[in-house]
Amino acid sequence: MRRTSLWLASIVLLSAGTGLAQQQVKGPLRVLKSNPRWFEDGTGKAVLLTGSHTWQNLQDNGLLIRGAVEDPPTRFDYDDYLARLKKYNHNFFRLWRWETTKWTDGYTGNEVKYSWPHPWVRSGPDSATDGKPRFDLERFDESYFQRMRTRVEKAGAQGMYVSVMLFDGWEIEFTDAWLNHPFHKANNINGVEADTNGDDKGLEYNTLATGSAAKRVLELQQAYVRKVVDTVNDLDNVLYEICNEGYPESTAWQYHLIQYIKEYEAKKPKQHPVGMTFQYKGGTNATLNQSPADWISPNSGDAKESYRDEPCGDCSPKVVVNDTDHLWGHTGGDNIWVWRSFTRGLNVLFMEEMLPSPTWQDSARLAMGQARRYANRMNLAAMKPEGKLSGTGYALVEEGREYLIFQSNKGEFTLDLTGVKGTFQGEWLDVSADRTLPAKSVEGGGIRTFTTPFPGPAALYLKIRE
Repeated sequence: MRRTSLWLASIVLLSAGTGLAQQQVKGPLRVLKSNPRWFEDGTGKAVLLTGSHTWQNLQDNGLLIRGAVEDPPTRFDYDDYLARLKKYNHNFFRLWRWETTKWTDGYTGNEVKYSWPHPWVRSGPDSATDGKPRFDLERFDESYFQRMRTRVEKAGAQGMYVSVMLFDGWEIEFTDAWLNHPFHKANNINGVEADTNGDDKGLEYNTLATGSAAKRVLELQQAYVRKVVDTVNDLDNVLYEICNEGYPESTAWQYHLIQYIKEYEAKKPKQHPVGMTFQYKGGTNATLNQSPADWISPNSGDAKESYRDEPCGDCSPKVVVNDTDHLWGHTGGDNIWVWRSFTRGLNVLFMEEMLPSPTWQDSARLAMGQARRYANRMNLAAMKPEGKLSGTGYALVEEGREYLIFQSNKGEFTLDLTGVKGTFQGEWLDVSADRTLPAKSVEGGGIRTFTTPFPGPAALYLKIRE
């Protein structure tokens, strides 16, 4: 059974073709100088990035699909995926890269899994470890890059931004993926071996290792990066991510590639944001904050950062995309976490299996769309987290003009409007039911008390009456 056949029956399939791309996206994105927690789209309008992502959205693969051992794997229904994101009002996802051709999936009882397609032609002569022709690392498979471009274009036609993932470190570190990796010498015709210390793990592939062999690997990696950039540079809805959860020794390599992309794109018609995500295991958020990246995805961090439980709104100089992938993997995150993240000035991503889900997953999907709805209503470019003004600790504010306060449970809370003049109109959002109720107008000039009008988490939106 196809994975996507389990999705909600009410989703309408998309018919967007490649010629429709970019109709609803004004970009490329760039960091908003006046409020660098957000991106802006080139017009000065701040953009909240939020959405769901899953491992199969570029290459077909069997990750976490029990009993799926087909080769090639079942084709992922990408149009259905986009329809689902649109249904929930999402506008951002990571376009996943899987580098190996075959591996053992420990999450599904050590089943053998496959992934396809890949960036290089499999021309042979001779067979790779998976029994198919070896890769020619000097010849790109154009069908792979056409698939990438088409999927980015289709997302752009739906008003969605896409982060193109270039490398994946997790699989090399935590599975047997290296045995079937294109840069294993048994799998290419070019004599290239990235496992320069010969321990059969290949971790050096994600480092600036020394020596002639490592230099050749880096040259081929850079050629691949250039090919990706050449493929999507003219599209507005593009971001880049260097490597998913590379191990800590990958820092210098990732910094190098961030700068490499920036320098290469500087000569191109368009420039796009480049991101760095948490290095697992043993990485630090400080490494991300000190990087040349435009955006980062941290892990929970120290007690002050607490991106998982009490997200910090001023712990990074970068645009922060708070992604459940680096906090729980695919087993956590709900509407309370989404709203806490948003009202602390963070963008939000949710990693999931795209299966019928328990309530917490449905609530997170819904909450991301709610957050984007308010982001589009507000003057987001001027909104900053000012938790000290609210008894809840969660408030996104343009002081004196707009306030968005989150209360995780029913009850009273205060908002400090001392020194603020004018009358504020507002509304309540029942976060769980996704319904709004009018709120009584309130005057500035003091500390005001509010009581949520329904059980469960609530948001209160106040705007100055013009």
